[in-house]
Amino acid sequence: MKNIINTVALEVKEVLEKADSNETIKLAEEIERASRIFIAGTGRSGLIGKVFAMRLMHSDYPVYVIGETITPSIGSDDLLLIISGSGSTSSLINYAEKAKEIDAKVALVTTNKESKIGTISDYLITIPAATKKRLDSEPATIQPLGNQFDQSAHLLLDAIVVYLLENNPDRNSHASLNQKHTNLE
Repeated sequence: MKNIINTVALEVKEVLEKADSNETIKLAEEIERASRIFIAGTGRSGLIGKVFAMRLMHSDYPVYVIGETITPSIGSDDLLLIISGSGSTSSLINYAEKAKEIDAKVALVTTNKESKIGTISDYLITIPAATKKRLDSEPATIQPLGNQFDQSAHLLLDAIVVYLLENNPDRNSHASLNQKHTNLE
């Protein structure tokens, strides 16, 4: 088991070392500028999106998850962040196209910057990880399906939150973060 844990950790470390930190900084800056942040993904990528949304909420950013009943309409001063390994999930393409029609900014966290969503996005974070498709261009992994992408996206998005907090001392106190944490447990 220890060997498996170490291999998974090494795989994710190698993927994250190849991610472009300039892409993540640009996305962090857009999160800071946006009036509101909307997050979308399907399956496990959607779950990673919900984790990121929660981190942003704790950090006092106005954030919504697409598909929740309390999510309002997106506007032209907003950001839609899509998490999709393939960048070609049809429902997510529809969200991106609708956001662009309204003049909202679109960001994509993906393995495929040439995807349909990638070509219409204003911001891209390319994570060079394995997906469920196991293309020849993807790194080898012992993990099933898109686990390597999901884990890498989770850690990279958490790093963006840390970056935002470091650059916004008013948001970066344990007391203010903890105050936003749920108390209905």
